[in-house]
Amino acid sequence: MDQDLVVRAQHGDQRAFEALALADSPRLHRVAYGILRDSESAEDATQRALVDIWRDIRRLRDPARYEAWSYRLLVHACYREARQRRDLPCITDVADVQAPAAAGAFRQVDDRDQLERGFRQLSVEHRTVIVLRCLLDLPMEQVAEALGVAPGTVGSRLHRALRAMRAALEADERTTTSHGLQREAVR
Repeated sequence: MDQDLVVRAQHGDQRAFEALALADSPRLHRVAYGILRDSESAEDATQRALVDIWRDIRRLRDPARYEAWSYRLLVHACYREARQRRDLPCITDVADVQAPAAAGAFRQVDDRDQLERGFRQLSVEHRTVIVLRCLLDLPMEQVAEALGVAPGTVGSRLHRALRAMRAALEADERTTTSHGLQREAVR
């Protein structure tokens, strides 16, 4: 991250903030989509976060901490967005789905769909900690800073989130297996 842009934006330089926002938007949107699992909601949360960043950037004490600080504002924007949209759609973006190249690829698509269904069963808080720690591979300290909690709390939240994900996947597997057995019995 260009700390000079951050410092200039802190002093009210609108062009510096525009450059910062342009550079940050894809990163923030990827994280918001990972948390919310809906492009429209992710776009709204990203926009909210950018407005919050512009409004509060003067309060940022250490420009070197900008990235973690921006994640914190984004996480709060995602939480607000999730509260507003209690019923998130269960449709994966068509742009994210690619046609399988071979017969073995059907299993990969099925696995990805199962993971998506399991991930959607998690609370927004559980999805957030998994996205920040596992998908972005942020160190525990940065995740803690983004969430505004102690690093030990991140560890316990991550443990509970992964346990909930495992339970959701197992429940989905049982449902899928029982539907398959019912179809076989009908034949």
